[in-house]
Amino acid sequence: MTPRQQYILSEIVEAYAKTAEPVSSQQLTEKIEVSSATIRAEMAELERLNYIHQPHTSAGRVPTDRGYRLYVNNLKELHADGRVSQALARRVSSAGEVDRAIKTATESLSEITQNLGLATLSDGLFFCGLRNLFGQPEFAGEQAYEVARLLDSLDEWLAEAAPSRAVSVYIGQENPVGKASGATLIISRFASPFSDNSYIGILGSTRQDYGRVMGLVNYAGKYLQEVLV
Repeated sequence: MTPRQQYILSEIVEAYAKTAEPVSSQQLTEKIEVSSATIRAEMAELERLNYIHQPHTSAGRVPTDRGYRLYVNNLKELHADGRVSQALARRVSSAGEVDRAIKTATESLSEITQNLGLATLSDGLFFCGLRNLFGQPEFAGEQAYEVARLLDSLDEWLAEAAPSRAVSVYIGQENPVGKASGATLIISRFASPFSDNSYIGILGSTRQDYGRVMGLVNYAGKYLQEVLV
C-alpha cells in the first residue's frame, strides 16, 4: 500500500466514525490536494484490496474489518483526553470498595464512548450501557442476535484466551463468537485483588474513534491496577 492510499484509508475510517455515513471521493478532495479522479482511482484500488467496500447502492465507501485492522495497527499513539481521564480517576477514587470502583470505571467508559462497558468483577463479568450498544445504527436484525451471542460467551472466552496485551482489539470477524456481529471489542488487562487477569473495556460497532477509545480503555486499566493493587 502506498502512503497516499494509507492516508486515504485513514481519512475514510475517521470520517465514517464521526458521521456513520459512507465517505465519497468528493468529501476527500477537500482534504487531499489531488484530483477527484485520482482519489476515485485510489479508492477503487483500496476496494480491490478489501480495505473498503461500497454498501448497497451508496456512492461512498466504508472500511472493512481488514481496513480497520490496518488502521489500528498503524496508530502511532493512543489519545486519552486529560480532562476526561481526570474525571474518570476522581470517580473511581471516591467509589470505595473494589467492586464499586471497577463498576464506576466501567460505567464511565460506557458514558464517555457511548458503547457497552464491561469488566471483570469478583463474581463474573459486569456489563453496562446496553442502550448505548443497541442504539447504534449498525445493530439491527440478525446483527443484534450475533452481538448477543458474543456477549453470552464473552466471560468464558476471556478466561480461556487470557489476552495479554495492555490493550487488545478484536474487530468484527476477529471475535471468537458472533463473527457476523460487526462488533469491536477493546479490552485492557489489569491486576486486581480478584485476579492478575482482570479486564475492563468496551464492546461497540467496528465504527470507532480507535485512538481515543483505545487510549481511554488503556488508561482505565492502568489506573485501576494502580489504585486496587
